[in-house]
This record gives sequence, C-alpha cells and structure tokens, in this order.
Amino acid sequence: MLSQCLRARQILVSKMNEQTLKETTQLMQMVGRDIFLAHLISSHGGNISVRVGDELCITRTGSMLGRLSDTDIVVVPVEGPSERDCEASSELIVHRALYQATNAGAVVHTHSPQTIFRSMLEDSIEPIDSEARLFIPRVNVVQSKKTVGSAEAAQLLAAELSREDAAPLAVLRGHGPFSTGATLLEAYRWVSVLECSCEQLNMRDMMGKPLKDYLG
Repeated sequence: MLSQCLRARQILVSKMNEQTLKETTQLMQMVGRDIFLAHLISSHGGNISVRVGDELCITRTGSMLGRLSDTDIVVVPVEGPSERDCEASSELIVHRALYQATNAGAVVHTHSPQTIFRSMLEDSIEPIDSEARLFIPRVNVVQSKKTVGSAEAAQLLAAELSREDAAPLAVLRGHGPFSTGATLLEAYRWVSVLECSCEQLNMRDMMGKPLKDYLG
C-alpha cells in the first residue's frame, strides 16, 4: 500500500497552481496549530481540509495538526476516488460527502473533549451562552456503528448538514464535531464556539444548581 502511495505521488498531477497550494498549506498549518493549542485534539487527532475548485487539500493520515509540514497536505479530487486517497486522512470519505452535499469551502473535524462528552448525554446540544445561542442555537448529534472513516457516518453527517435549517456543524457521538464553513477559519470558529458552550453545559450539570436566565 505504501509503495502504491509513493508511486501515486510521483505520477498524479494536481490542477492546483503552486501559489494557491502554498497559501492553502500555510493557512492549514496555522489553523491546525490553533486547534492543537486549544486542546481540541490529541497529538495526532483530528483532520482539516480546504476546497479549491474541484480539488481539496486535506491533512495526511497520521499527521499532527499542531506540526503540519508541507508534505502533510494531500491534494485529491472532490469527487474521487484517486490514487492518492491512501495518503489522506481516514476521514476523507466524510470530507468528500460534506463538500458534495453542501457549499462548504472548508471542513474541520476535532475530538473536542467537552463536546464529545456532551454528545454521549444528548441527541442535540442547545447552548446556554449568548454567542452560541446567536450563531448555533441547536447542534444535532448523529450516531454511527463505526465512527472512523465510516461510510454510514459520512451519509448521516451529509444529510444533517445539508438540511435547509441546519447548523454549520454536527457531532458524531463519541467521536467529535464535523464543521463546515465558507473558509477554514469559519469552520474552526464553530467547533471552538461549540466546545466553549459544551463546557458551560457540563459545568452547569456538575454544579446541580439552577441558573439565572439573562434574557429576561
């Protein structure tokens, strides 16, 4: 399998120009580092991608988002499959499904601990803080028998995020949020907002006391 990937790297020619690839890579390195520093993943967890025309740049399987090198960015077609799929994140199947089902320009998947914990308590997450209430007042949780690189998960998430009234992200129970955005920074923003909200919800439950409603 590895030798096949190495050969594919040599023979596959991307349509993406060198400058676009360079700028996209730099952006992914910056956001990947932010995701790691925000404690939304473990050392080798999570994956991110950016759509450029009919191709997408996605992090390599086994890569560290906090330390992405230029060779950790793999270019594959949105429609797929391609000879370089074996190099890409195991969640490529989900990223492709989301691009095909929505107008997303980027996808972020993290293993946000507070969000994952909340997903094992609820079928939907309804924030109590004002920022999340404004932008993502309800985030649904989906469940798949297989959580990693799952065709079932890809189908469920694509169906959820393509709904007309859907939030820009959904949570795969026990595995974490998949977020879409017009840009990579926007997709990252939603997982960050949701994680803060889930932390507040979990703190509320731990305190066991009613909260004062600030909306009047």
